Amino acid sequence: MSKPLVHTCPSCGENSKIFKNPIPTVDIIIELTRNGKTDGIVLIERKNEPFGWAIPGGFVDYGESVEDAAIREAKEETSLDVELLHLLGVYSNPNRDKRKHTISTVFVAKSEGIPVAGDDAKKLSVFKKSDLPLNLAFDHKKILQDYYKST
Repeated sequence: MSKPLVHTCPSCGENSKIFKNPIPTVDIIIELTRNGKTDGIVLIERKNEPFGWAIPGGFVDYGESVEDAAIREAKEETSLDVELLHLLGVYSNPNRDKRKHTISTVFVAKSEGIPVAGDDAKKLSVFKKSDLPLNLAFDHKKILQDYYKST
C-alpha cells in the first residue's frame, strides 16, 4: 500500500494527504470491416515514447467514462467512429507502462471506413493475426494474445 505524500496548501498552510494512484487508460481493439468481412485489426505506430506498434488508446479524462474515452481515443487516433462490442479485460500490471503505473480497460470494437493516423499516431495499418508486428508497445502482445484466444 502506498504511503500518502503530505502537501502543504500555499494559501492556508494546512497539510493534506496526496495519494499516489494508478492512472486509468483505455485500449480499443478495432475490428475493421469492409464489404461485410473483417479485414483485420487497426494498430498505430506511436510517434511518442514508448515507440512501437500499439492498440489505439489513451488516458481517461476526469469526468469521462471509460466507454466514452474509448470512443474518443479511437476517433482521435484512427479517425474512425467505433461501436464498442464488449470488454476484453482490465490490465493492471504496474510495469505495463514504463512511464507510470496505468490500468487499462480494453474494449473490442468494430468499425467501417478508411482509418487515418491522427493525434499521437505516426502511422497506422490494418493487421491480420498472421502478420502482427513484432515491436508491440506496452503489454499489447499479451492483450492481443488474449483477444485472439477469445475469438
